[in-house]
Amino acid sequence: MLRIIKTSLSSHRSLPRHHSQDAKTLLLNLLENMPKDRKQIAETQMHRKKVKEKHSKYVPGKVTLQVLGTGAVGAPRSLYMFSDQSRYLFNCGEGTQRLAHEHKMKLAKLEHIFITQPVWRNIGGLPGIALTIQDVGVPEISLHGPPGLNNIFTATKRFVVLKNLKINMATSDEDVSFSDNVMTVHYVPLLEAAPAPVKDDKVAASDAKQETTPATDSSATKPTDTSAKNKDHVCSSKKTKLKNRLSSSVDSSISNSDDEFNDSTDYYAYERKKKKPEKRVSRYCYRFRPRSRSVDSADAGEDSKFASGLIEEQTKVKGVSMAYVCVLKSRPGALNLEKCLRMGVRPGPLLGKLKSGEDVKLVNGKVVTAQDVCEPDDPGLIFIVVDCPNVNYLDSLHAKAIFKKHQKTAALERDIASVVIHFTPKEIVNNPRYQEWMEKFPLCTTHLMLNEFNTCMGSEAVHRIQHKLNLLSPDIFPLLGDKGSKINDSQQIIPGAFKKPKLADSSYLLYKDEVPDVRLSSLQRTPTSPTNSIRELTKSAAATSSAAPGKELMLFPRTFCTYHLRPKKGLDRSLELVLNPNEYVQESLTMGELQAELRKLKIKLLKKTFRTDDFPKLVFLGTGSCIPNKTRNTSGILLSLSGYVENKHMLLDCGEGTYGQIIRFFGAGPAQNVLANLNAIYISHLHADHHIGLIGVLQGRRRALDLLKLERRPLYLFAPKQIMTWLSFYDRCFENICEEFELVPNGSIVQGGCLLPKNVKDTVLNNMSLLDINTCLVKHCPNAFGVSITCRNGYKVTYSGDTMPCEALISLGIGSDILIHEATMEDELCHEATIKMHSTTNQAITIGKRMRAKHIILTHFSQRYAKLPRFTENFCTNVGIAFDNMQISTSDLSLMPDLFPALKLLFAEQYEELENKALKRQVKEHAKRKLTS
Repeated sequence: MLRIIKTSLSSHRSLPRHHSQDAKTLLLNLLENMPKDRKQIAETQMHRKKVKEKHSKYVPGKVTLQVLGTGAVGAPRSLYMFSDQSRYLFNCGEGTQRLAHEHKMKLAKLEHIFITQPVWRNIGGLPGIALTIQDVGVPEISLHGPPGLNNIFTATKRFVVLKNLKINMATSDEDVSFSDNVMTVHYVPLLEAAPAPVKDDKVAASDAKQETTPATDSSATKPTDTSAKNKDHVCSSKKTKLKNRLSSSVDSSISNSDDEFNDSTDYYAYERKKKKPEKRVSRYCYRFRPRSRSVDSADAGEDSKFASGLIEEQTKVKGVSMAYVCVLKSRPGALNLEKCLRMGVRPGPLLGKLKSGEDVKLVNGKVVTAQDVCEPDDPGLIFIVVDCPNVNYLDSLHAKAIFKKHQKTAALERDIASVVIHFTPKEIVNNPRYQEWMEKFPLCTTHLMLNEFNTCMGSEAVHRIQHKLNLLSPDIFPLLGDKGSKINDSQQIIPGAFKKPKLADSSYLLYKDEVPDVRLSSLQRTPTSPTNSIRELTKSAAATSSAAPGKELMLFPRTFCTYHLRPKKGLDRSLELVLNPNEYVQESLTMGELQAELRKLKIKLLKKTFRTDDFPKLVFLGTGSCIPNKTRNTSGILLSLSGYVENKHMLLDCGEGTYGQIIRFFGAGPAQNVLANLNAIYISHLHADHHIGLIGVLQGRRRALDLLKLERRPLYLFAPKQIMTWLSFYDRCFENICEEFELVPNGSIVQGGCLLPKNVKDTVLNNMSLLDINTCLVKHCPNAFGVSITCRNGYKVTYSGDTMPCEALISLGIGSDILIHEATMEDELCHEATIKMHSTTNQAITIGKRMRAKHIILTHFSQRYAKLPRFTENFCTNVGIAFDNMQISTSDLSLMPDLFPALKLLFAEQYEELENKALKRQVKEHAKRKLTS
């Protein structure tokens, strides 16, 4: 590009004046009309349709199942299926998009998503996946699963904007099936039997076990009573009838606004041309069509029109978990050219006829049949996907006749299921009746467990960068507590790694690299073939296996565990995720300059002074913007508010995958204590990358309290009150979550205009071990807030959320000990930052100086700065850069600027690339200014 500009500039100088002016105009037009970075979605969609039509006539020659999310605690549950032409996904838990991005899954070919049950652990990743596939030009996608599944897109339409993606809801009834050129899928709805009645003293225990299925009636629970005086001012969110919620708040803008349950705000309007304002509608209700078969993103508003007046609450789709029996299409045997030559068939049209199955007659009168020269037909394997959420589904599981057709009772060997994928929870798999159902399959059937039995969280990139950063400071960048991924046997663990945590309940997680699989060793996973029949395998396995009947059937995969369905058949674990810690470290230590810098840094770290009152502490769980990246997750910061005795925590924003980040950083065992002591979550604004992980954290906290046998108690949710539109919708249509929190609207604690009575605010502060908490409106989307938090020891932390430079934030954070400020763009992209209403690095630092903040930590970087942002002369002695999985205490703050030289060397290649891009932009801008002057 630079060469074109320079050539054009030099050529037009030698022309006559009028020709020079024409050349100048042409060049300006060239610069103005150069292709932008945005996707050419329409053209890509048209190309995809043509390719699909071309290949839809043929049965693909390659079909493979691959584990993406293992279902480990904190990891998504997702199975990826790909063929030569298309892609399919079974379940899409929160964090699926990030794993797909890291492992370069081709989401551009994804066409169908099959969901077993509409609960967060299965659908939490759908919004992120939808945005990603829209960006790569996918025109439409089909959802398969229980009725009402598509309501997730109705609920998220305010912050997940799908303009160019059509969502189709397939009719997933038992008497119909889905079929394309790859496979036929039979829907098998498992129905929940009515639970046995329980005595009053066991109701609480029963409720604790209902988290795996949608609750029966969202209006059954009683509201939380924070105190007799406080409940009218702090928005209690345990379910009551919506018309009675917050009926007598101190300010009508908090309690009686239509916006609380009916938010029509366009949170991305500043990035687009202004639209006509939507009509205001009545409060408290959504009316939607749960049986709608299509949700066109362009007409999403029509599908979610609100009704006038209060209507009966929508209840959750109860008692259905969809299983899938998938049968690959038969594929004609390939033409064997060697056999053709031996039979005397010459190259030409006769080969085509033989390939299509026709018999041909040669010139000499010899008849050659297709069977003579073609390989045997491939009838297609069968696999089953099953999710039995709780014991009440076991009767239905045993009763379904379709399963019996693919078990030991199958009429033909080819009808036996090759592999069964179990999304069933761990505690149900251990149930004798479930194991009895598993044992109805012959031993040649592979059983893949995608649930809490597994420990692999699926990411290698986070470990790679953390091992490198750990070289700088083991305290600031500790090695991750996630020990569930297998480590290369030839490599030693780096000293200083976390020890495996001890759990009070050791049955909760298996801290093993792999669970022993007796069937693996006995069968050696030999593919079924004519000479190695299913009956022979069954007989051999039965003779050699000595394990308990249930355990020997289970296989516990790691990410990228593969099962080949065609052309070769069988299990392949050679691609499974394996960590190589020494390799990651050696990649960095090969640079001599870095080693010298590390020695200097180590001397500085030895002089660090420790404080006895080393709180608050910060753990950065996500430091990127917009979408998750393999090295930077979306926004999330864990703030430890008080000492080790009280051990209270607060989250600042909660992007997708925040729950998994907590598990990954602390380890599955210690993370339960962190979650159980999570007292508050602060949401700055209602963009998806700041709050879509909230449901996962709330559910993870509930499981932690149950595991540790602690009393369930709601946490404080500081958020824009409009968040209740989304949360109450999810609570009504999917799972009970509103009893997990008490809403304190951000607008009710604005500095200088607090709407909470003093006694109410004092109660909140006392429960959180704080001296004060205040918010202010900032310059970003509607209802965006910044916050300042003052701990009991007087330490003041201010968090900007997303914002342009903002005077109100300066006033809010005056005298802060720590300012955490977004720095999405580098300084030269100031214009782009203004359009998107973000700050540049220089603007963020300037805000900190004007605020007189003692320390400034920059975060929320554009994903173009996946490793490191560009440094400027403004990066002074009190400025630090946030990374995912970075832990900062008060005694570490002064050391953060000392990391800059080592960081530049550690990521020298990426930093040089940033500088080169900046140079090209400067040359381009200089040329443009010169031409216009």
